[in-house]
Amino acid sequence: MAGGDLYGVFIEVSIEDAVASDAAIAAKLEEVCPVDIFAVVDGKATVVAENTDECVLCGLCIEAAPSGGVTVRKLYDDTILE
Repeated sequence: MAGGDLYGVFIEVSIEDAVASDAAIAAKLEEVCPVDIFAVVDGKATVVAENTDECVLCGLCIEAAPSGGVTVRKLYDDTILE
């Protein structure tokens, strides 16, 4: 497998559209993540795919977003962090 094919092997991070579009929350997600999984592009939060497997499961993104706004799922056992 090429390096690009390995993104998301262990962790999947998703952002609800309403949360991603909120400029204040988008900025907070980018600020709190210690491994740069989130970036703000044109005022909207996006997931930086190549950084997802660096996730340390700290939960800071989940705390920064409204309930259910950010989902972190461990692909190897299907656990969802809440």
